Amino acid sequence: MAQAGKGSIKRGKPSYFMSILGVTLVLFLLGIVGWFFLSANKVAQYFKDNITVNVYIKGNLKADDSTALVQYIAAQPYVRSYKYVTKDMARQEYVKVENDNWDNILTENPLPASIDLKIKKEYVNVDSLNVVKNDLAQQTWVSEVYYPVAVVDNLEKNIRVVTLVGFGIAIILSLVVIFLIDNTIRLAMFSNRFLIKTMQMVGATRWFIAKPLDLRAIVNGAVSAAFAIGVLWILILFAERYVPGLRAVHDTGGLVLLFGALLVIGICITLLSTHRSILKYLKMRLDDLY
Repeated sequence: MAQAGKGSIKRGKPSYFMSILGVTLVLFLLGIVGWFFLSANKVAQYFKDNITVNVYIKGNLKADDSTALVQYIAAQPYVRSYKYVTKDMARQEYVKVENDNWDNILTENPLPASIDLKIKKEYVNVDSLNVVKNDLAQQTWVSEVYYPVAVVDNLEKNIRVVTLVGFGIAIILSLVVIFLIDNTIRLAMFSNRFLIKTMQMVGATRWFIAKPLDLRAIVNGAVSAAFAIGVLWILILFAERYVPGLRAVHDTGGLVLLFGALLVIGICITLLSTHRSILKYLKMRLDDLY
């Protein structure tokens, strides 16, 4: 009987290898999708952080009035940062960007002074920015408030589309991952069905039978996740090396959470599938195992 059990264990080893390989491939696919959405979210965050609201000032503002206006704007809850741009600074920026100097044509600087605002991300949407614009436009020394309406509107729509599509893909992919990992583990456990039933027939308790197999499932799930994370990390490094733009959207915190999620998913699904298979074979009759 001991020899039969030993033979069963040996026959189970190749199945463990195949189950680890199968789970690794599925987790790797899930990791790629997760990385894609992390990058997309980082791109959206980048554009949100660079939306600028320009508050143009009337005429030549006195120092006291300028200080009061800046203090009022700085105290608003939607302001993340601000920069006071004088008329001379505006002229220098214009000459730098347009490569055009009007000294031979104009005797005065026609560009107004302004306060350029960076808005907190929760306010970067058309409705909130319109409220911000109306509030600032009511100030005495403000001549005009401008922000890129079309950019914000398109950004908001694109984020909504990506979020909905991502949510749908995440649900579908999660179901596919659970199904594939569950089937992979069930195939691996199929080769151990006689060992499980033999241990039950000689009086072993359910916990005694399940414990080593459950522990092996935890190890297999962790190993699969480790391989998937390692290959995914190598892929990310190569991608960022040959596509430098990806470095700008690198999200270290998000990747750590993604890798942790892959580890938890690998262990939990592998453990649950293994334990369910053990219970299934314990309930079956010996003749049904053939």
